[in-house]
Amino acid sequence: MRILNLKDENWIELSEGSTAKDLAEKLNLKGPNEAVGVTINDKIVDLSQPLNDGDRVQILNFEDRQGREIFWHTSAHVLAQAILRLWPDAQPTIGPPIENGFYYDFANLHISDADFEKIEQEIQKIISENYLSKREVLSSKKEALQLFAHNPYKCELIHSFEDNSLLTGYRQGEFFDLCRGPHLFNLGKIKAFKVMKTAGAYWRGDSKNEMLTRVYAISYPDRKQLKEYLHQLEEAKKRDHKILGPKLDLFSLKEEAPGMPFIHPKGLIIWNELLNYIRECLNRNDYIEIKTPTLMTKELWEISGHWHNYRHNMFISQIEERDFAIKPMNCPGCMLYYRSHIHSYRELPLRIAEIGQVHRYEPSGSLSGLFRVRSFHQDDAHIFMKPTDIQQEISSVIALAHEIYSTFGLSYRLELSTKPEKNTIGSDEEWEVATLGLKGALDQIGLEYRINEGDGAFYGPKIDFHIRDALNRSWQCGTVQLDMALPERFGLEYTAQDGTHKRPVMIHRALFGSIERFMGILIEHYAGKFPLWLSPLQVRILTVADRHEPYAQQLAKRFKQSNFHVEVDGAQESVSKKVRNAQLAQANYILTIGDQEVEHQTANLRTRDNVVHGEIQIGDFISKLEEERKSRSLTSPYAPKETPKEVSV
Repeated sequence: MRILNLKDENWIELSEGSTAKDLAEKLNLKGPNEAVGVTINDKIVDLSQPLNDGDRVQILNFEDRQGREIFWHTSAHVLAQAILRLWPDAQPTIGPPIENGFYYDFANLHISDADFEKIEQEIQKIISENYLSKREVLSSKKEALQLFAHNPYKCELIHSFEDNSLLTGYRQGEFFDLCRGPHLFNLGKIKAFKVMKTAGAYWRGDSKNEMLTRVYAISYPDRKQLKEYLHQLEEAKKRDHKILGPKLDLFSLKEEAPGMPFIHPKGLIIWNELLNYIRECLNRNDYIEIKTPTLMTKELWEISGHWHNYRHNMFISQIEERDFAIKPMNCPGCMLYYRSHIHSYRELPLRIAEIGQVHRYEPSGSLSGLFRVRSFHQDDAHIFMKPTDIQQEISSVIALAHEIYSTFGLSYRLELSTKPEKNTIGSDEEWEVATLGLKGALDQIGLEYRINEGDGAFYGPKIDFHIRDALNRSWQCGTVQLDMALPERFGLEYTAQDGTHKRPVMIHRALFGSIERFMGILIEHYAGKFPLWLSPLQVRILTVADRHEPYAQQLAKRFKQSNFHVEVDGAQESVSKKVRNAQLAQANYILTIGDQEVEHQTANLRTRDNVVHGEIQIGDFISKLEEERKSRSLTSPYAPKETPKEVSV
């Protein structure tokens, strides 16, 4: 029989009865990182799956996202098997792969960091036994319930299955777990394994349910990869915005306002530069800007669908016996603004921006610095257009996003999320038109993207931008959502060329996403070393002795006249200590003033990276700084010469 290998589009001859594993062996894919799973006719399955003539096959390696998920999901079973060997009374619940590694949740388990070593030793023992992962199909719910009669969590899952095709499990040695798969063919491919941490987690994510013990871990097909990952984690700790932010006096979090950040003066300098930049982009791309109320009536949120689909995330209040909600999103306010005017097709596309503050209820246990908050600002925009404008407008938004992320030195990938299974508004036909519109724009631009089935917003499909920072970590930031439902719900119209009234199509889009979160990402991306245009401390002037203070203040005034953020350090300390303090404060440029500099009306320059440039002319220096700021350069003209890194898409 002939099989089409999708990796190179070549047809391969195999004997009848061959499996995907036979194909992998014929292709000599035997390394630990190779042949971890397979897709056959676009369905992800185990390597043990038999092949048929004409099948379209792609062997998955660890470098493939789906391959990593198979690798890590199998590893989660190994983790559960090891824990059950050590703590037989523990009850395993679920153990999915995540962005980096996997976790498994257990009831009746109490462990600490001190237990990690013996868990890892047991894991190594299981891996050395090199079990085959055997998929077993259960005949009925009754059989499944009998197998897991001792585990009420598994029984609850089994009762929730509407489709009996989900009644499958995997066996490795004495361990059997309910699982859809697919899995690694054998455990020998797992060469490196590390238990990372434990945490509490509610069963099925519901705070009304029992608290479980969640064990996080990661595995790799190569020890070197694990070593590199652990090194990356150490680097990430040094960049933690929850530590750097307060240390640099950018923001603080207080018990009096959980999840609602206080932005300090230096943080507000960064904040305002971000807003100045995004507004400059809005102006160049013909947006208008509005501001809508924070508190609006229940009736508005019922029309928008938020009251039914999103109420559990909203802050509710009652005033004069009427229900109100603090807005969790800016969209409904913009619908009311659009409806306050009569619109012609000549105005479309109409691009309306709002940098609006929103509030969403997040459980206290999920709050994390600027990354997960209850109060934040979104750089929202709603674009109203004719159906024929869809692809062009989406293309324009993606181009704007590329410009913005490139300015900060951030690469990104795209993900298209489709209709969720439940709690959506709009007809299937509207969803299909909207989804095809987004997909068509992505295909037209020619950018690669992933499809994330069922993860769209409740009102429409979306394109998400997952940006990559300096440590190659992924962050979901910008989003583009196509919505035909809200214009329908709010009765929005425009007058068409033939005089009839038609319904506009609408795009929701945010590119920073949450400004607070984006600021947190930038703190970690730059490790607090902001480029000049964003920096809250661009120049610090150091005096050698008290007699140099007047000239230092004179220089500071000159920098302030050119709108630079400058400080003078005239403390009674050694110059070396002042230099160190300036570097820790991440001042971009450090100017030292002594007798010679006062006499020559110059300054002695060094950068925060301790590159010493010696005596400089102030006028020339300010001119260079003005050009660096204006161009929003990521590098200093005084930095050592090196080839700039390319920003990839």
